[in-house]
Amino acid sequence: MVEDAARRRAEQSERAAYHVQAQRRREQEESDKAQVLIDRFVEQAKQAGLPTEELTARPWSGTGRYRTGIVGWYLKRNRSVGIGEDGSFYVLNVPPVRFGRWRTVHVDPTPPPLVVGKGAGDGEVFDLDDLLRKRLDRFDDGQG
Repeated sequence: MVEDAARRRAEQSERAAYHVQAQRRREQEESDKAQVLIDRFVEQAKQAGLPTEELTARPWSGTGRYRTGIVGWYLKRNRSVGIGEDGSFYVLNVPPVRFGRWRTVHVDPTPPPLVVGKGAGDGEVFDLDDLLRKRLDRFDDGQG
């Protein structure tokens, strides 16, 4: 009986590890596809002369903005997501930082998703391709 229980635990552990690996592969494939879209956007934005700006991050508390030192473009009007000039993808919501309003805070790039906002609490979900196209279109329409 003890051997059966140990065998079942081992099998469950193997199945769980398999599913974790499969999920990681799917996420990596998605990020690779999204990075191709982002690289194309950066190239088009530079060719079109889309102006860059320093991206700022908002603390989770929602009050104020923090400088990041990252230069690029915002994708969403609420400035919660951005692309760096180097093609890095940034989620610009960060934990509160003591004296963050007076210093530059560090924001790590994240693997880009094909669907932006999936799983977020605000209900705004966008295909990355649509967000990138809309960002270029807003510049073409003179809205920056």
